Amino acid sequence: MSVPHVMTPREVVSELDRYIVGQHEAKRAVAIALRNRWRRQNVAPELRDEIAPKNILMIGPTGVGKTEIARRLAKLAQAPFVKVEASRYTEVGYVGRDVESIIRDLAEIAIKMVREEERERVAVRARDAAEERLLDILFPRQSKERRRAVVTPEGQLQADEDDSSHRETREKLRRLLRDGHLDDREVEIEVSAQAMPMVEVFTPQGMEEMGLNMKDLFSQIMPKKTRTRRVKIPEALELLTQEEAGRLVDMEAVTHEAIHRVEQSGIVFIDEIDKIAGHDAAHGPDVSRQGVQRDLLPIVEGSSVNTKYGAVRTDHILFVASGAFHTTKPSDLIPEFQGRFPIRVELKALSGNDFVRILTEPENALTRQYSALLATEGVELTFTDDAVAALAEMAAQINSRTENIGARRLHTVMERLLEDLSFSAPEMSKQSIRIDAAYVHQRLDPILKDEDLSRYIL
Repeated sequence: MSVPHVMTPREVVSELDRYIVGQHEAKRAVAIALRNRWRRQNVAPELRDEIAPKNILMIGPTGVGKTEIARRLAKLAQAPFVKVEASRYTEVGYVGRDVESIIRDLAEIAIKMVREEERERVAVRARDAAEERLLDILFPRQSKERRRAVVTPEGQLQADEDDSSHRETREKLRRLLRDGHLDDREVEIEVSAQAMPMVEVFTPQGMEEMGLNMKDLFSQIMPKKTRTRRVKIPEALELLTQEEAGRLVDMEAVTHEAIHRVEQSGIVFIDEIDKIAGHDAAHGPDVSRQGVQRDLLPIVEGSSVNTKYGAVRTDHILFVASGAFHTTKPSDLIPEFQGRFPIRVELKALSGNDFVRILTEPENALTRQYSALLATEGVELTFTDDAVAALAEMAAQINSRTENIGARRLHTVMERLLEDLSFSAPEMSKQSIRIDAAYVHQRLDPILKDEDLSRYIL
């Protein structure tokens, strides 16, 4: 199994800076947490299991980068990552899955991640096997009976010549296949199709795993069937490669590695943690907020969760919680839950200058995204510095007048700004469009001045 490169905290912050503007304290906190995982793996075995991860609580308004920091961190670490919203467990009449489903989802993600890595590792062998199967369809091999049919010396010589000629023809066909000369040809292939019964298993709350296991049991009982498809050769090669890769992957090893990754490097991001803070009496008939915290507590503290792949220990999973805490504060969480999030970082609200940086600096900046989208239509789109400044100022102004949704406001403003261009782009091929401050004000000022209208549109 591949071992991801272990980055230093400075390297992690540098990578996060490529996509997220500001919030240096939060980046430092997650970078240290990530490095501490590597450090724990290198301490003496008798002390290793005693070192618990230092879970992080991010405090800040919406749209400032809390989720993005956690998501990018998981991607850098090549770690299984799942995002859940704490508020889903407080809904009236909630009859969904219990909190342990968070770990089951994490295990599913890890299985998928490791399986894909293994498929890539055996890709060459799978491709070769698929190529052989395709050549068997295009030019079947000679049967052993046919080659042994003639036993006289003269006949045996003739059979050897026929066999040599068959191999030469097959190799010529292989070269044609690899050079793409057969791409327009259609073939009939047999691919496996699992006969899945049309059965839906309904289980009470907390028993979802039973439903999953019953579905797996049904899929194993039902016989595997094959179906014939007529497709062009490139698609046939791809389908056969996937099938061969599935046969070559050792699922027992995949499961073992996936469970190990979940336990040692899994990351769970719990959003809207502030929605389960506070006293229950002040919030009406909702599901007990303290009850939800107590449900989450064993998982965060460290427990064993049964999944269909085996038991998963949560002792060393990193939990990152976040919330705006507009009407509540972190101290409103129950003491036991607070104690499991020792690292607290406050993310700052975004200013107009931050919006300018967000529009221009990150590798996935909105201005670059829209330019790339319209370039597919043959339209060259450029933004001047004064246009970016005007957009940033408007976004900051709207956030201050209405609900502050942070950087997400830029998406709304940009979409409204470029609505006409996006609609007309197919008829504007090979044109260059320059967005300046005058264009921004022309498009957005009428909406901005009408406060009631801007409240609904922007």
